[in-house]
Amino acid sequence: MPEQLHSIKIDEGRCVGCITCMKACPTKAIRVRNRKAVIIGERCIDCGECFRVCPHRAVTPLTTSASDLEAFKMTIALPSPVLYSQFGRNAMPNEILLALKTIGFSYVFDEAWLCEMVTTAIEEYLETQDGPRPLISSTCPAVVRLIAMRYPNLLPLIIPIDAPREVAAKRYRTMKGNKHGLSPKEIGVIHITPCPAKMISINRPLGTDKSHLDGAISIRDIYGPILTVLKDLDEDMIIQQSSGVGIGWAMTGGEIRGLNMDTCLAVSGVQDVMTILDDVEAGKLKGIDYLECLICPDGCIGGPLTVENRHLAKNRVETLVKMFGEKTRVSRELVKRQYKAGFFSLKQQLEASPLPPLDPDQTKAIEKARERKEIVQKLPGTDCGACGAPDCRTLAEDVVLGHALLSDCPFMESKNDVLKSSGCHPKTRK
Repeated sequence: MPEQLHSIKIDEGRCVGCITCMKACPTKAIRVRNRKAVIIGERCIDCGECFRVCPHRAVTPLTTSASDLEAFKMTIALPSPVLYSQFGRNAMPNEILLALKTIGFSYVFDEAWLCEMVTTAIEEYLETQDGPRPLISSTCPAVVRLIAMRYPNLLPLIIPIDAPREVAAKRYRTMKGNKHGLSPKEIGVIHITPCPAKMISINRPLGTDKSHLDGAISIRDIYGPILTVLKDLDEDMIIQQSSGVGIGWAMTGGEIRGLNMDTCLAVSGVQDVMTILDDVEAGKLKGIDYLECLICPDGCIGGPLTVENRHLAKNRVETLVKMFGEKTRVSRELVKRQYKAGFFSLKQQLEASPLPPLDPDQTKAIEKARERKEIVQKLPGTDCGACGAPDCRTLAEDVVLGHALLSDCPFMESKNDVLKSSGCHPKTRK
């Protein structure tokens, strides 16, 4: 599959330029030009908010298709624990795993069990490693990218423990490859995902040269086939290994539930995550050792590629957690040995990817910042989005960068004196 720079795209045929996605984007990565939304790649963190809010279905997630699986001799499915929350009270996790295998995967493994292993690895790291606190979870790829872009000073706080989906992919690719004599390239390990951000973490991973996963299939895409198979399922193989500790990772607080520590905090939703990261950067978050941040509301059950109402899904997860217990099923001694061997560790330091300065030349950048400030003072300050930028300050920045005109603001069209005083009216968009 060719490398994708991002996991979402705009369908221009459906887009009407309504600015809904532009106003929802937390990193101001969308503009509306000529009545079409445009994604600015260097600003996008693949959070999927645009997909979630678009009323015209003009935002398309770029996930793995069934035809992509034909390239492999063996396929392994690793479903997010969220999958267990999508089929109502009568479908048990083991039945859902069996249905997933029935629709065509060579093997299906319970990723929630690997969540339990990672929980223990995180606990081991927190108990044995000193340093600044709070440490921040590496699980949500959109959060990691948000930090790399907007909070680069916080990158050292991201715990160097890999996400469960990656740990699971590494484990089972090796296990089945050795058993069947297949090379790694002949095995396709596929995550069943509630959000598009997992796809970009596969194509452009952070903290490692290459993802252990080969693709991610949307829960929305696979829901129908699983539901059909569930109705007539006639299998009694036991695939599920997880307790409620692993299943709980599907929602906010699930990751820290098994840590048995009072100094952990879970936050979900774009705005709340940004608020808490602001507090961490300002040194306001005292007495917290570990921070679980998830970009979707209520955690992964609120992912834009899910099917079930997230409130019903949350209720289902809570029921399953009680049903399967809050005592982990993994061997702590096994995890300790693997932890010491580096099995759970990210292989590289995370690198910042801040937005470029207004100009490579510092003197020119300072001048452009002054010009931006002057333009902001002359704009109406309504942040209405009618200009095609999410707010007045962003329009001012686009103007000084040559990507927009001050006359794009409909409130400024007749104010020629303002245009002349700003010196911006002769510019053309780049």
